[in-house]
Amino acid sequence: MPGSREQLRTTFDSAAACYHEARPDYPAELFDDLAALAALQPGAELLEIGCGTGKATLPLARRGFAITGVELGPALAAQASRNLAGFARVTVVNADIETWRPPAPAAFDLVFAATAWHWIDPAARYGRAWELLKPGGHLAFWEAVHVVPRDGDPFFRELQEVYEEIGEGVPDGTDFATPQTLPDRAEEIEASGLFTDVRLRRFDWEIRYTAQAYIRLLDTFSGHIAMAPWQRRRLYGEIRRRLAARPDGRLRRHWGAVLHVARRRPPG
Repeated sequence: MPGSREQLRTTFDSAAACYHEARPDYPAELFDDLAALAALQPGAELLEIGCGTGKATLPLARRGFAITGVELGPALAAQASRNLAGFARVTVVNADIETWRPPAPAAFDLVFAATAWHWIDPAARYGRAWELLKPGGHLAFWEAVHVVPRDGDPFFRELQEVYEEIGEGVPDGTDFATPQTLPDRAEEIEASGLFTDVRLRRFDWEIRYTAQAYIRLLDTFSGHIAMAPWQRRRLYGEIRRRLAARPDGRLRRHWGAVLHVARRRPPG
C-alpha cells in the first residue's frame, strides 16, 4: 500500500462518519481479561492512545473506569466525544500522543491502545507509555486484524488476483495469518527494558458481511482510503459481482487479536 506511516495514520479522519459503524466490536472476553491481567480496580484511571470513535472506550467506560482518550484526528475525536457524551468520567482530547502532556505526570493505572499501537513512533512508544503510567501501572495493546483459519472463506484468496491487477498485491510468499499464527510483540516489549510480566491472550471471532457492509469496512482502512478512485472502483465492483453470485450474498471474515499486557518497571 502506498504512503508512509506518518501519512497513512492521518487518513482515518476522513472516514470518521462510518468508522464506528463499520469497524468490528471487540469480544467482551477481551475486556474481561484486560481488567484481570492489569489488576484494574473500580475507578481506575485509564489513558487510551488513538481512541478513534470510541470502539474500545465504550466497553471500558460502561465498567466505570475513568478514561482519557487521546485522538489525533479532529473528526474522529469529535465523533468519540458524541459517542461517549453519557459518561461523565470520560474525556476525549484531540492531540498527538507523542507531544500531548497530561495535567499530572505518571497519572494513569493503565495506558492502552486498540488497533492503534502500530501507528505510534516505534522509537518513542514504550518510553511514552512508561512515563504516563503510575508506578506499578500496566501497558496493554491489541489489534483487530484479518485472519483466515483453515475452514475460512476462500473469497479473500480468490480476490487477491484483483488486488494484483490494480497494483495492490501482497509480496510473493505472503499468506494470511491464522488465529494461531498471528504474531505477537512479547519480545519487543521485553527488549524495551521498560516493562515486565508480559502476558498474552488470543481471540478470534467471525462476522458475516454483505457487499455493501464489506465495502463500507474497507473504506475505513488506510490503504484503501489512499487508493486511487479507479482502483477502488475496480476492486469494489468485483466484490459486488462475486458476492452477488453467492446464494446469501455474504462473505465470512474472521478477525483475530493478540492482547498484550505488561507491568511498568520501576525507574532504573
